[in-house]
Amino acid sequence: MASPAPIRVLIVDDHALLRDGLAGYVGRQDDMVVAGEARDGREAIDLHRALRPDVTLLDLQMPVLGGLEALAGIRAETPQARVVVLTTFDGDVQALRALKLGAQGYLLKSGLHEHLGDAIRTVHAGGRHLQPEVAAAVAIAAAGDRVTDREAEVLRLAAEGNANKQIAYLLGVGEETVKSHMRSLLEKLGARDRSHAITIALRRGILEL
Repeated sequence: MASPAPIRVLIVDDHALLRDGLAGYVGRQDDMVVAGEARDGREAIDLHRALRPDVTLLDLQMPVLGGLEALAGIRAETPQARVVVLTTFDGDVQALRALKLGAQGYLLKSGLHEHLGDAIRTVHAGGRHLQPEVAAAVAIAAAGDRVTDREAEVLRLAAEGNANKQIAYLLGVGEETVKSHMRSLLEKLGARDRSHAITIALRRGILEL
């Protein structure tokens, strides 16, 4: 009986060292082979179109075109594309965005050694693989109150160093409205003050500075 064809993996990351590490790992697996490597999101879309890999390992933070934009582009051209997102950030908002765009896997780079092989095989077989701590963060976020776009805008302006009065002027609203948004943010994020709220929002991917 003929052996099944190896899983063809496209590796996308802007850091050569990590690409080499991923390629080395894939190359050591009996059931996988490296289909190609890309350095940014634009190359990822072009190579995916040309190579039609079975699974794509896609970094989120890249130049030229980011991972989420690349994911959207790949899935627009190939709706059945199977993608595992790789990131250094455990933000639940980024994970939710990736999943909504069609990613079937989401791994932290700190957990690649433990989870990468299972993630590739599971996604190739048509399943989903979320690293446990990511899955927990997504579940908690889904159960909580969502930060609105306007609240996120208020927090972004606060992160840029603007006081409530300046934020009110920039948004064309009253200062009391800004204070109300900030109170709501502190409650939703479980933050002590605006600095703590900004830190939490950055970690969760609500803010990107």
